[in-house]
Amino acid sequence: MKNSYLFFIIKLILGCFVTILWVDLVEGIETYLDITRLLVGIVILGYASFTDIKTRRASNLLWVIMGVTGGVLLVVQYFTVGFENPMYLLFVPVMIGLMYLFFQLRLIFGGADAKALMALAILVPFLPIIGQFPLWKTLGFSMPFPWIILANSVVIFLAIPISLLVFNLLKRNVEFPFCFLGYRMSIKKAREKFVWPLEKIVDGKRIFVRVHKDFEIDDELDEFEKLNISEIWVTPKIPFMIPLLVGFILSFILGDIMTHLMNMLTSSFI
Repeated sequence: MKNSYLFFIIKLILGCFVTILWVDLVEGIETYLDITRLLVGIVILGYASFTDIKTRRASNLLWVIMGVTGGVLLVVQYFTVGFENPMYLLFVPVMIGLMYLFFQLRLIFGGADAKALMALAILVPFLPIIGQFPLWKTLGFSMPFPWIILANSVVIFLAIPISLLVFNLLKRNVEFPFCFLGYRMSIKKAREKFVWPLEKIVDGKRIFVRVHKDFEIDDELDEFEKLNISEIWVTPKIPFMIPLLVGFILSFILGDIMTHLMNMLTSSFI
């Protein structure tokens, strides 16, 4: 089943190339290349998000396919319309090196997330222009597009606490700081779901605890059951792949969200 999905992705990408061959190789080719990059990114990141949610894993083959596809698209672009600003290509190895460094420093916890960002640096090194999109275009110099994708994904990821607060307000479970970080769940469900406890038993008392790598979830849940506690606060293990997928799509539609928000704040004070 897993291989069938991967073969489907490969066939879809090949189909995108066939589409390119049917269009004029001079006029509009750059738009079709950007559309292909968008479709390839959505398909691969979408499939990676699905497997990450189900199994907390994403196949390395996905990033190989994305990187190779990006390389082929760059070759096609070079021999057709060329590169408007080839200096952005220098950021490809820089982005790859940064993602490796971020992973080693634990700024990015998932190896798949780091590999995805490396592959995206090859797939979309330039700002894509598809019709009127992105809506928020930056005049003059703009950040390299792979960095824009990462920044937008971080913005989406940071919006999660707000959504959790709204959820808890609707459930009338308002307890700080828990309501910003998770939700209440039974011990039984917590054993079956991908969650971390936000509470810990210390000297017979329930205290707030930050999630850390060596957190022994089953041992902590056992402590709660010994005290006949049936429900605790937990935080979901949300794969960064999901915000990355959303950030990737919004980068094509909106552009640099963080820069746009900063410009809005700056203009409001002037």
